[in-house]
Amino acid sequence: MSRAAACLFAVALPAAGQDPWGFDDEVAESWGDLLRPQALDLALLAGFVALALIGFFRKSARLKYVTLAIAVGYMGFVKSHLISVVNIFGLIEWNLPIVKYNLTWYLLALFTVLSTVLWGRFYCGRICAFGALTQLLDLVVPARLRVELPARIERRAAPVKYVVLAATVIYFIETDDMAVYRFVEPFWMFGRSGTTGMWIALGALLLATVLVSNLYCRYLCPVGAALGLLSNLTGFRIKRWPECRTCTICEKTCQWGAIRGPRILATECVRCDDCERLYRDTQKCPHWIIKRRQGDRLPVSAAAPIG
Repeated sequence: MSRAAACLFAVALPAAGQDPWGFDDEVAESWGDLLRPQALDLALLAGFVALALIGFFRKSARLKYVTLAIAVGYMGFVKSHLISVVNIFGLIEWNLPIVKYNLTWYLLALFTVLSTVLWGRFYCGRICAFGALTQLLDLVVPARLRVELPARIERRAAPVKYVVLAATVIYFIETDDMAVYRFVEPFWMFGRSGTTGMWIALGALLLATVLVSNLYCRYLCPVGAALGLLSNLTGFRIKRWPECRTCTICEKTCQWGAIRGPRILATECVRCDDCERLYRDTQKCPHWIIKRRQGDRLPVSAAAPIG
């Protein structure tokens, strides 16, 4: 080898220990680097969840409606942090977001699963933006505009959401077409990519929800169906008074069709607390009225019902 060629060869190849590809320039990300851009979202979600839990444990109607309003504004329009049937697709294929870059989503998903195991469809009744919107509509829509479905139709309509869930999942498994979510989840229809047909369908659904309370959540939502199945497996229950076996006040009050006689259906209950507040009401609940007539001394607080 000539001296010129040897010099050229020496220049072309780096010395031992050097990094010819620039790998040494890459700096490993620290947890501080990962948390800083996500810190605000994590703090806001944690605060929102804390508010929802405080209202839930205190059985406060005022805090519940504050939570619902925040759910619509923050979860629905600002951040769009919603549990979707798309997440079920991801779970099926084990194709989930990278944890370290999606801590807020994982916090929401973990809370949704844990709260469902412990208390039933808490997510549907407190966290979901669309569910929150339908409950807020209950406050402003006059009762005369509401249509109450006959019990026989309501009971046959309730399982439809499980058919929607099964059909959607089977379709995805067969076609691998994730875009099917746009046809079964109305909150995605708000996107700019929505077609005229989707806007018409969304308008029709909102109108139907005005007429039939919580229509989508009760009869059509695939995520609600999945959480209903999970809550039914865990066996959570709401305590009742012995008089609940014959009283129908809570059953008539429930806007979710979750009470049938003395039973509260775990698959349908979204923990709205309406029945719990009612059977703790010493002026309205027959349990307390009977105790007064029997001359029993009422406790200072009715917060510990038997059941």
